[in-house]
Amino acid sequence: MQTTSLLFLGSSWAYTIVSFFRRLGAPGLFFLGALDSSFLVLPFGNDFLLIALVSTNRGPIWIVYVLVSALGSLLGVFIVDLIMRKAGEKGLEKFVKPKRLKQLKKKMNKSVGWVIFTSTLMPPPFPFTPVIISASALQVSRTKLYGGVFAGRLVRFTIEALLAIYFGKQVLRFLNSPIVDYVVYGLILVAVIGSVLSLLKWLRSNKQKERRAANRKRQKNKGDRA
Repeated sequence: MQTTSLLFLGSSWAYTIVSFFRRLGAPGLFFLGALDSSFLVLPFGNDFLLIALVSTNRGPIWIVYVLVSALGSLLGVFIVDLIMRKAGEKGLEKFVKPKRLKQLKKKMNKSVGWVIFTSTLMPPPFPFTPVIISASALQVSRTKLYGGVFAGRLVRFTIEALLAIYFGKQVLRFLNSPIVDYVVYGLILVAVIGSVLSLLKWLRSNKQKERRAANRKRQKNKGDRA
């Protein structure tokens, strides 16, 4: 979510997070998946953890890892859905820019299931959270929402698990390279700046609404006195 998301991504941070949840095994994948798909954004955190676990634990256990990762993601989406479905389209305007919202509505009107599936399948910086909160606020069928998320996550995590089985050591070596560090720091900078600007815009919008409400109240009081 652009306005209130907390971005924890960096070589040292990511390593600490992955190390903590890695000790939990499959439950760690579930909980991290839930966090990553809720309002707390942890780009690639669940992907790193899945690759690390599959690379070091060979055998059919990778199927369990994929399933619990997808189920954890589904739980995170469920939490977002509960909140945003009640907030509705008016509440959605606080989290998604009008231009972006217009684009999402247009795409969802054409093929909402496909939009949800692809947003779930694609890695950052593809806007997964804006799509999910928009779908919930616009009252998209829960069957389509949860079905699209679960299917997309299954495909994504299965591909990652298979890559980890065949190229696990090479992938982990690449993730620990300086190139990834620089990309990570760049993403942090962009995300923090964007989040701060969005938060300031949201606060300014709330103040303007409060002023308008106060003006209407004063005008009403004047009319009653007259």
